[in-house]
Amino acid sequence: MKIFYVENWTVVAAFLIDFLSGYPKKYHPIKAIGKLIEKNEAFLRNRKLTGRFGGFLLFLLTTAPIFLFSIIFVYFIEKMNSLSMIGWLFSRIFLVLFSSLFIALRGLIYEAKKVDKLLNEGNLVQARISLKALVGRDTENLIPEKIRIAIIESLAENLCDAVIAPLFYFFLGGFPFLVFYKTVNTLDSMVGYKNERYIKFGWFSAKMDDIFNYVPARITGIFIVLSSFILLGFSTGKRSLKIMLRDGKNHSSPNSGIPEAAMAGALGVRLGGPNYYGGILVEKPYIGEDLNSISSELINLSIKIITVSSFLFILASIFLRNLL
Repeated sequence: MKIFYVENWTVVAAFLIDFLSGYPKKYHPIKAIGKLIEKNEAFLRNRKLTGRFGGFLLFLLTTAPIFLFSIIFVYFIEKMNSLSMIGWLFSRIFLVLFSSLFIALRGLIYEAKKVDKLLNEGNLVQARISLKALVGRDTENLIPEKIRIAIIESLAENLCDAVIAPLFYFFLGGFPFLVFYKTVNTLDSMVGYKNERYIKFGWFSAKMDDIFNYVPARITGIFIVLSSFILLGFSTGKRSLKIMLRDGKNHSSPNSGIPEAAMAGALGVRLGGPNYYGGILVEKPYIGEDLNSISSELINLSIKIITVSSFLFILASIFLRNLL
């Protein structure tokens, strides 16, 4: 029995199901993980465990049972697999369908297009509200250009968090590693803030997310560069690589700046800069060069880049796996 192994075709099928159909909004395992995090946080705060040790316990109380559940899930899938041909068929279908819920390329593209469409329709207020699904900054006073900058940044950063990193860990350690990564990433998205409430309590979850995204973020940057070469030609791909190497460190996160810088170079735009978070102005360095105006066409181009990057990563991963 191979608990921590998955066939290439299972990963490809899960990826394609997400890409072609997206995810259910009402019932989703990430929401269940979020509910568990909320319950664990309330449990620890009621016991005055709000410092770094409490944050460590939050991480442990969340990841351990979910990781164990994922192992048990694969165990029963494999048991079903061995019963009969019908059992094999249903077990494979169930594993593919459930795995696809932890990949979110379609959802990422959908949310980006939704906000951009609202801007094109002149509905600035609703665009600001919808943008909250993609970014953590304050959106209430953003002008259209700033909203489109936020969309591009989110597409680049979330290409790692929602697509490349989940697929990387899926290939590396099967379904349990896929679920474990998404649990760590969800913890960071919920408690990994540098504000008074979470600066200590969310520290451990944020650090673990940094560790788990370190390699995938750099892989993501490389594939954005490769996609730029394919879609936009040698000079643009070269610029994408140059900006990634030059400005990838211009971010408070050790990882997010890498794909954002690669995307900024590919599009010839300047990302980053100061933004408000929780009503507080946070000064951030700029990423990229202000060569092109931010437009709806660049949003569509960035969507093409993340799509091609995702497919290239799948193909490269299968090739390397077959070599090894």
